[in-house]
Amino acid sequence: MTLLANDQATQAELLRRVSTTLLPGFVGTVLPEWLAARLRDGLGGVCLFGMNIESGHQLRELTAAIRAANPHAIIAIDEEGGDVTRLYYDIGSPYPGAAVLGRGDDLEHTENVGRLVGWELRRSGCNLNFAPSIDINSNSDNPVIGVRSFGVEPERVAAHAAAWIRGHQQTGVAVSAKHFPGHGDTAVDSHLSLPVIERSIDELRERELVPFRAAVAAGARTIMSSHILLPQIDPNQPATFSADILQGLLRTELGFDGVIVSDALDMKGASGVHGIAEAAVRALIAGCDLLCIGTENSDAQMDEIEAALLAAIGSGRLSAERIADAAGRVIRLAEESAVLEAAIPVPDAVDTATDPILSTDRVIDTFAVSERAARWLAAGTRAQTVVRIDTVANIAVGVAPWGPFAEIAEGTVAADPAWLEPNVVPISAAAPTLPALSGPVLVIGKDNHRHGFATAAIDALRAENPEILVIDAGWPSDDRAYADIATFGASRLLGRALLALLNAENRQERLA
Repeated sequence: MTLLANDQATQAELLRRVSTTLLPGFVGTVLPEWLAARLRDGLGGVCLFGMNIESGHQLRELTAAIRAANPHAIIAIDEEGGDVTRLYYDIGSPYPGAAVLGRGDDLEHTENVGRLVGWELRRSGCNLNFAPSIDINSNSDNPVIGVRSFGVEPERVAAHAAAWIRGHQQTGVAVSAKHFPGHGDTAVDSHLSLPVIERSIDELRERELVPFRAAVAAGARTIMSSHILLPQIDPNQPATFSADILQGLLRTELGFDGVIVSDALDMKGASGVHGIAEAAVRALIAGCDLLCIGTENSDAQMDEIEAALLAAIGSGRLSAERIADAAGRVIRLAEESAVLEAAIPVPDAVDTATDPILSTDRVIDTFAVSERAARWLAAGTRAQTVVRIDTVANIAVGVAPWGPFAEIAEGTVAADPAWLEPNVVPISAAAPTLPALSGPVLVIGKDNHRHGFATAAIDALRAENPEILVIDAGWPSDDRAYADIATFGASRLLGRALLALLNAENRQERLA
């Protein structure tokens, strides 16, 4: 059909196609009427975040309302099965996370975990998961990937990415492998600014693209772009806005024919200079098909984005054919999801707390335990105080409870008194000073080496008290200087495993 600007019927169809490419978030736990109206008019779907979920029952009612407004809606969520969780945003995730799966290096286990996460999303009514993160975490100072990655070796990351994708998509829920072409070698968070990665095309092919080739081969139905600048590939546009990267590398070289999803356009790496509406225009021009708008979008903001896209089409910057292609891909994704849901029955719920593939023994085996920690454990040392290093988590993780504190809050384990108030002493960048602490002290934080106040406090404690054990529930520095025990993740399951290790009656046997 030839699209003419003065044809009202064509303009209405064009607006509907534009709307099909948009995936906003919203505030609240009930579908607002402005969003329901847009869904009835063809809006592509909705992205759900932790603030939209208060219980499993409420989530199912919410997704049912979305589907009632638009039976072909994409209902997306970030459920990586680890530190980044939405289903368990209030209590912490019962899954191990990618870094632990990579360290365990059991592909069947990784596939099973991906499958468990997929079944949970099927039961909740979601049909697209913005996971897994298949970035190679080659920079230990990375503030946004870290334990979300399967590791530092391209082949291992690729193998586990493919396994997780296979398991997850067997449930009928699509994955979105991210963050193309690789967000691992950054020391900047693209939520806050634009990272720059100096990689040649040959270096990308040897490292960052290896997991994405595996994801395409494993049948990933969508792939998410990243807001990173690779000057040696495209010196002017970040990946989300780069046709050279999205069309040249992803479509042509890697042969991906599914839906390209933009990372959230409210991130500073995308909209910090241009604003969200212009970011949407640039992303669609470059080759994105489905635009994740952000977390707290509004009706007025969606009007602005649609107007910008229509104006871009009117001026010739964005072709109507590109919009038709993008909308068509989104519609096919939704239709395929409906077919898969009809064909794949949902099994009875699995109790992830007792399922053997999520046992704490398996998790403990992946911890990095220094000689100092091994001596502490072998001696049966019991802490008198726990120092909790409070840092600001990246926006992807948010404020979900973490590690042993999440597990203790749930009351499912008996913890040493040291882990309970008032024996927990918090420190933060705003309040970095510690009182004098005698006796054995546990210190626990995430990415300890990246926070100057934390390393200063640990150094001071070590100088004053030889009975200090430092735990890093994030991704430690390469020299592990501030990680006597590194858990490579802070999900509730990892917290339970850490408590089991510290509380074990026969620790030598556990460490054997």
